[in-house]
Amino acid sequence: MNIFRHFEERVKAGIDALASEGAIPPGLDTARIAVEPPRDPSHGDLSTNAAMVLAKPAGIQPRQLAEKLAAKLAGEETVTEVAIAGPGFINLRLKEDIWRAAVPAILRSGAAFGASDLGAGKPVNVEYVSANPTGPMHVGHVRGAVFGDALANLLEKVGHTVCREYYINDAGGQIEVLARSAFLRYREALGETITIPEGLYPGDYLKPVGAMLAAAHGNELAKMGETEWLPIVRNAAIDAMMEFIRGDLAVLGIEHEVFFSERTLHASGAIEATLKLLEEKGLIYTGVLEPPKGELPDDWEPRPQTLFRSTQFGDDTDRALKKSDGSWTYFAPDIAYHFDKFNRGYTTMIDVWGADHAGYIKRVKAAVAAITDGKAEIDVKVCQLVRLFRNGEPVRMSKRAGDFVTLRDVVDEVGKDVVRFMMLTRKNDAPLDFDFAKVMEQSRDNPVFYVQYAHARIHSVLRNAKEAGFDISDEGLAAAGLTPLTDEAEMGLVRLMAAFPRQIEQAAAAHEPHRIAFALYDLASAFHGLWNKGKDEPGLRFILPEDRDATLARLAMIRAAAYVIAAGLGILGVEPAEEMR
Repeated sequence: MNIFRHFEERVKAGIDALASEGAIPPGLDTARIAVEPPRDPSHGDLSTNAAMVLAKPAGIQPRQLAEKLAAKLAGEETVTEVAIAGPGFINLRLKEDIWRAAVPAILRSGAAFGASDLGAGKPVNVEYVSANPTGPMHVGHVRGAVFGDALANLLEKVGHTVCREYYINDAGGQIEVLARSAFLRYREALGETITIPEGLYPGDYLKPVGAMLAAAHGNELAKMGETEWLPIVRNAAIDAMMEFIRGDLAVLGIEHEVFFSERTLHASGAIEATLKLLEEKGLIYTGVLEPPKGELPDDWEPRPQTLFRSTQFGDDTDRALKKSDGSWTYFAPDIAYHFDKFNRGYTTMIDVWGADHAGYIKRVKAAVAAITDGKAEIDVKVCQLVRLFRNGEPVRMSKRAGDFVTLRDVVDEVGKDVVRFMMLTRKNDAPLDFDFAKVMEQSRDNPVFYVQYAHARIHSVLRNAKEAGFDISDEGLAAAGLTPLTDEAEMGLVRLMAAFPRQIEQAAAAHEPHRIAFALYDLASAFHGLWNKGKDEPGLRFILPEDRDATLARLAMIRAAAYVIAAGLGILGVEPAEEMR
């Protein structure tokens, strides 16, 4: 049960009752009504802005409306106190039993606790990683990969149908560079001594590609001109790199349902067809752009270009669709690609990009609005850089990879679960420091350890309780009486657990999975605090052989806490630990 959503419905029922009595006009828009914890816990358990939101359309002062609505809410069986604060906020205090009722509800749901039907099956396309297939994934890709995957999990948790998608940037100059780099490794595999010129990819990861080409083609490719060998080598290199990338993602526990090739847009004529639709809407024209602000690039010239009227949809300037040589800009296939998503049924799209693409957001939002006639929306989430340290010192780059630390380097050293959790300990658009030493510390300052330790500690208590003869089955604990849970620390933990479904829904609505990591840390802190309190006050210990009722109530409470932690870790893609080694 989501207590906050339940009381939101009760508030709206109170509004309907006032309307039926003629106290306020009928049909008021209640979409902006919120029920949430008050900023100051001393004000109560819940607070609603209903009177503030509806006062103006109702033609009544906020406090007057608050008084009328408060009278309705005071009649709710589970409400013990109603108070009006400030200009018209309504604060509610509830019977403690309504919070305690969350415990058996959690035990019945298990790790599925917090799931909801908020998304109502609506399809959402989440495109993330989408690294150029020019080499192994490096640490710069890790954050976006974890963020996108956790966001997909989060949206599924609230009832969306989610497609995890990877856009393969397999057209353009960087792919030609890949092919030429692989061809050099092919010649090396044939026995030649090679020198890799500046501008090509120097990493050793291309040596197996060269060896594969040599095994498949012998010296035949070496006899061909570039126009002949280039497509052969390019296709083989792309396939090999995507195999690399799939393997890299797999070590993070990430699988995409769709891998979409940019080359298919070029080959199928989708780009031309999409831009023709924009042209028919009057959104493409030939014009001359204003010079860019600041120092002009050396190659800039005021020339007529094929332009998209991006400014009609909130962009800062119209955008070029063709280069001076007549080929498409990067923007043109991007428009076609997002239109393809729309045609596949996705009116909600989420793209996860690196920080270097932040300046591209407005034009893509404009393109989606234009090509779908406003029927689709896109949210672009930018992941800032990850800086690697070891005991506070910057980590040196990997020679094997060429010039970067690979994803596998990081996962091999600290493990998948640590990487995934730590990548979500900051909001996606804030920089993140990852210290190899600190993420392995067994301390409160290491959030992944602190949360996992709470889960493991709970299971240790449950094992001890079982040895002492207590029934620790979910069915048995769900039937336990919970009135012994009276201590402030106990009720604080219970309230946090009861609030978890709301936190999930809020995180999903905001597309911010880091909120789940924060919520888990708060829950772990509450549990560890209760554990430590039991050391000082023996009557608060979880297992009291002389007080069976209190023991069962506390075992039910902490078993529920373990399920909530497991549910949250499941969203993050982290396995909960039952023992710490």
